[in-house]
Amino acid sequence: MLHEGLQRYLSPKQRLLLAEARVGIAGMGGLGSNVALMLARSGIDHLLIADGDVVESSNLNRQQFFPRHVGLPKVTAMRMILEELNPQIDVDARHCWLDGARIAKLLPKADIWVEALDAPEAKRLFVEIALQAGYFTVSASGMAGYGGLPMQKRQVGNLVLVGDFISDVNVLPPLAPRVTEAAALQADAVLERILGALSL
Repeated sequence: MLHEGLQRYLSPKQRLLLAEARVGIAGMGGLGSNVALMLARSGIDHLLIADGDVVESSNLNRQQFFPRHVGLPKVTAMRMILEELNPQIDVDARHCWLDGARIAKLLPKADIWVEALDAPEAKRLFVEIALQAGYFTVSASGMAGYGGLPMQKRQVGNLVLVGDFISDVNVLPPLAPRVTEAAALQADAVLERILGALSL
């Protein structure tokens, strides 16, 4: 049912490329939960999602969870949501914290990776390990507050970085609109990698 809507906009080749792609998302918070849903709605059928956290009521203002999910591991809740949206989707849900060894072990299980972690040191570690291993990686930096500088997308080699590159969630509140905007740019970067640049 979900893919019927895509037939009107995407060619059979494009739909096949999306269906065969394997995308990993490190982190299922405000960025990762939004990226996962956007990619599933865009025709991605294979997702690996990894996060060691559980859903808390304080997450509901910007993350794609609902009160019924509070107390569940975030990856479990997101797999339920994704399977409700598309019963045929293949979701490899890993309830774990991502240290260096675990990152290195998970990387080969996907072709493209989205870094959607919270802590700056965790973000840096994931990106460094992924890039050193040769994986195309989409990361985000700066999505706090409201209004502010416009979001951007920059690419350097195998790294795409999105955000305003300045705002800090330790100073400004992480509100749904800008967090979701950054997540949308991350999802768009994944689609561009899979389908190629769109000629207008």
